[in-house]
Parts: sequence; C-alpha cells; structure tokens
Amino acid sequence: MKIITALGVIAVAVLFFFGIIFALASVYAPTRLIVSGLLFVVGFGIVYYIAKQPKTTVQRLEFSGEMKAVALKCPNCSASVDASKIKIMSGVPYATCTYCGHTFEVTEEPKW
Repeated sequence: MKIITALGVIAVAVLFFFGIIFALASVYAPTRLIVSGLLFVVGFGIVYYIAKQPKTTVQRLEFSGEMKAVALKCPNCSASVDASKIKIMSGVPYATCTYCGHTFEVTEEPKW
C-alpha cells in the first residue's frame, strides 16, 4: 500500500469521526451541523481522489520450454499485424489489424 493511500485512509477516518461528533453536537449549536457537513464533504473528496488513482497490474509469464516467435496475421485479410497492437482485455489478448481494422483474439496454435 502506498504511503499516500495510507495517509488518505487515516485522514478520512479522522474527518468522519469529527463529522459525527459535530453532527451529534449540533443539538447545542446549529452551526456545528454546517461544520459536520463540510467535514463529510472533504472526507468524501479524499475517498474519491484515492479511488480515482490508476491501479497498475504486473503480469509475469513463465515458459516451460523454448519459445519461437511467429508472424501474427489477421484472420480477416491475412495482413501482418504489429505485435505492439496487442491489448489485454479481461485477461485475453486481442489484436487489431491496421489494414482492415478487424479485432481478433490472439490464440496459440497447437503444436501437433
């Protein structure tokens, strides 16, 4: 966990705690309800900022034997497809042909 996330969680907990305290104390002074609302708004703002940060996932591949690179061809038009055009969506590799625009799943051919 990053230090910014940890500090954000602590700040949100403190803001929400004091927000509840000020909301309960608004019985004695109605202006405390405004302070309570501001504390909750700031707390939710910090939660939104923390949740909005992009998450990075690193995937490593381990191969059991020798690997040989083969040319990647579009099944629609048989044009060569650049390997840098491969995108991983939901754990499945997809490639887009630059010639015809066809998007297809990249699959490994059986070795037999």
